[in-house]
Amino acid sequence: MAAVPQEQQPTPERFFNTVNAYQQTEAMKAAIELEIFAAIAEGCTTAAAIASRCQAAERGVRILCDFLTIHGYLTKDGVHYGLAPDSALFLNRHSPAYVGTAIEFLLTPRLREAHARLAEAVREGGSALGEGTLEPENPDWVKFACAMMPLMYRPSEILAAELANGGEAHKVLDISAGHGIFGISVAKQNPTAHIYASDWKNVLEVAQKNALGMGVADRYHLLPGSAFETDFGSGYDLVLIPNFLHHFDLPTCTAFMRKVHAAMRPGGRAAIVDLVPNPDRVTPPTAAAFSLMMLASTPSGDAYTFAELERISQDAGFARAELAPPEIGIDRLVIAFR
Repeated sequence: MAAVPQEQQPTPERFFNTVNAYQQTEAMKAAIELEIFAAIAEGCTTAAAIASRCQAAERGVRILCDFLTIHGYLTKDGVHYGLAPDSALFLNRHSPAYVGTAIEFLLTPRLREAHARLAEAVREGGSALGEGTLEPENPDWVKFACAMMPLMYRPSEILAAELANGGEAHKVLDISAGHGIFGISVAKQNPTAHIYASDWKNVLEVAQKNALGMGVADRYHLLPGSAFETDFGSGYDLVLIPNFLHHFDLPTCTAFMRKVHAAMRPGGRAAIVDLVPNPDRVTPPTAAAFSLMMLASTPSGDAYTFAELERISQDAGFARAELAPPEIGIDRLVIAFR
């Protein structure tokens, strides 16, 4: 007869691990700064070899690498460390998909302070830092533009390919362009497309450099200023709205989408790229948990479900909205049809 499984007893382990979870952030930051992942990729697989390559103490490297192994970023066989598949692809500085630069934005002092004051944000229902990340000409968005492009490079290619299936777009508006990679990828996919990039002037300087480096500068046009105040013009076949709406409340999003609708030609498409939780708001975990970042860092932002994005679009005058099947990295694509 099979043994009856014992009921698992309550344990404080999850509390202990959660309270100490900041250690994972600091360990990742240290590993990227020390180039631990690159060292292992280069063939330095023991603590001593990694320490020599990274100019660090062997004891420190051994403890850090064991910690990274515990959390799944490294493997360990005897005294030899290896890279887990996602670490090899995304955290090895030599990989074309390297995303380690993202810490320059995700760990800015302003964002960290916002989360350190989370209890205040919960009491108030919005960021304890006033406008939070939404301050005009916020220099952290320049850091975003410089640091986050590698994280968005592959998703932008997926997006451009998916949108190309719906027909060519000759005049394209890129809202909150940041690094510009979403509009640039569309331009590379379609040689006749002209991109009109909207963002703060200091941020657009980064996007313009990227457009030049990727060979589309002659078709890349700048619309500096607040997206709520800038005159977009008219006649757009396609409007890109990547990771923008989540910063604002539903009425603000609806009003903004009305402005987008007015700038488009009949039959045009608005491509909303965002983290989209399921209706239960707790799955999938990454998209659902993003609401907490918006609570900490904005006065009224949120992670919106497809039903909410659909209602925003319809209330703004769009004929219909569809949740496209491909995942755009950790984001989803919602297409609103004019």
